[in-house]
Amino acid sequence: MKILGMDTSSRACSVAVVEDDCLICEFVINNKKTHSQKLMPMIETMLNMSDLSIEDMDAIAVSVGPGSFTGLRISMATAKAISHVNNIPILAVNALESLAGNMDLCDKKIYPILDAQRTQVYTAKYEYKNDELVELEGMDVKEIDDLIEIIKNSGEECIVLGEAVSKYEDKLSEVENIHIPAVSHNVTKAASVCAVALAKYKRGEGVHSCYDVNPIYIRKSQAEVQYEEKMKKLEAQKAAENK
Repeated sequence: MKILGMDTSSRACSVAVVEDDCLICEFVINNKKTHSQKLMPMIETMLNMSDLSIEDMDAIAVSVGPGSFTGLRISMATAKAISHVNNIPILAVNALESLAGNMDLCDKKIYPILDAQRTQVYTAKYEYKNDELVELEGMDVKEIDDLIEIIKNSGEECIVLGEAVSKYEDKLSEVENIHIPAVSHNVTKAASVCAVALAKYKRGEGVHSCYDVNPIYIRKSQAEVQYEEKMKKLEAQKAAENK
């Protein structure tokens, strides 16, 4: 089974092709170019170098969030288009579980963190049991200081990884039971998206068509928040004028 994986949930853009338990190719670019500029050229180059085509793929694995609202829409639209044209399923993986998948077979509790702005992070809690990734706590948005305090008080040996680690590394490194992995593990990887997707597929989970898969937005976008605040101010002004 050949799976084309993609992840644009964070600053990094990653694509991969996995056939069963074999990684055929993976590209990761972590720079300031927008994902709309990078994603399709990366897919085309990767497939050409691997002597493969889109028609060879049996499924598309995609990270559905949480993460960058714009980034998620780009990979989701791409995955849906490929799925629709080739009549193949989409395997949905959340960005936090794919990050946890970077720590395959780790014996510690795993906390992936992605930057949610305003000193907050998207996070969840995982561990490996019997060689399988298990979710212990679902996705949430937490203040980084609150999360650090939770981990510190738990007394458990924990791995904290993800793009937000570099932003809060000074705070994280002060806690004895928090371990930070190598920088290569802190980037979202399409190969991990494929691996987690394949495991879920074998259990009959996370399988979608191009019509029923959507990004995961834990909270409203900044634009939506600003719009609602603007409307509240307008309504308050109207109410004051009508008094």
